[in-house]
Amino acid sequence: MATAEPIDFQALDNRLVQLRRFLDPDKLKSRLAEIEARMAEGDFWNDSQKAQVAIAESNQIKAKLNPAKELEGRVADLKALAELTAEDPSPAGEKELAAEAHSVEAALAAFEIKILLSDPIDAKNAIISLHAGAGGTEACDWANMMLRMYQRFAEREGFKVEVLDILSGEEAGIKTATLMVKGEYAYGYLKAERGVHRLVRMSPFNSQGKRQTSFASLDVIAEVTDDIEIEIDEKDLRVDVYRAGGHGGQGVNTTDSAVRVTHLPTGLVATCQNERSQIKNKASALGVLKSRLYELEKDKKRAEMEKYYGEKGEIGWGRQIRSYVLQPYQMVKDLRTGEQTGDVQAVLDGDLEKFIEAFLRGKKRTDIDPDDE
Repeated sequence: MATAEPIDFQALDNRLVQLRRFLDPDKLKSRLAEIEARMAEGDFWNDSQKAQVAIAESNQIKAKLNPAKELEGRVADLKALAELTAEDPSPAGEKELAAEAHSVEAALAAFEIKILLSDPIDAKNAIISLHAGAGGTEACDWANMMLRMYQRFAEREGFKVEVLDILSGEEAGIKTATLMVKGEYAYGYLKAERGVHRLVRMSPFNSQGKRQTSFASLDVIAEVTDDIEIEIDEKDLRVDVYRAGGHGGQGVNTTDSAVRVTHLPTGLVATCQNERSQIKNKASALGVLKSRLYELEKDKKRAEMEKYYGEKGEIGWGRQIRSYVLQPYQMVKDLRTGEQTGDVQAVLDGDLEKFIEAFLRGKKRTDIDPDDE
């Protein structure tokens, strides 16, 4: 019978030490005590907006402290289980030990990723925009495949997706789409996907079946909520109303309910057409516009944001962050980290965790094929 690999408890302990250093639990506990003392005051709910912000901060602190404490307890229990198994070895005991070790490792890895998402906006909802690039109908079809991929990814993560705006391609697929992805750390995870994505495959739109390269881009911004103040002067806005098209029910497509809001000083545009109500569509478009203005200000204030946001430019050769090759072989390779897999279908079905984790952990690119660059 093969002997199970020994558990590296020293490595687990080192990771817990690093987590404690990063978290600074004493500081978090002190801040939590301040918030809870304020919540106990009689006038706490007089300002409901500030109260909600305080409760949200309290929940975020607990979401760091409680899992850290639970992980420390699980590692201690794992050590005790390992000692008992060593004293009285059995196939069943070793199997239980291996399963628990794997579970603890997975929980620790998942928590480490959340701790890496330390920017306050990482926990917010995400607004993602897809744009077909070079490649014509092929690119529109690829953008539509990406739309499905990110919808599937959101389902896997337990996020909710709302399509705010979509523009169909002339022959197939989509030219653009804007989605609201709602869930804890939606922006933190999806910011890793910002950039140009390249697809190589045998063209379904070419009668000669030639290999075709297509491009589409994904942009991500965090949803601005009430705790972030963004002032917009009404005189700086141009609001256009038009008839909704593309996906939607009959009522949506036959009324002038779609709204396009343009911020004149910056040229930023936000659209929404998913609601029958023009008022609701305008409110959603304004929310997207505020988020884009906030992201723009962040870019101005923090030059290092470029490593996440990327340079704006043509959606085509030389700017891709990831290649999806379906022909002549099957491979998905991230050009920033070197992470790759041959299971292309799983990736297109939303299995993006390994790529996102590699990016968030700051993994460096290795063994990149020059043809991919």
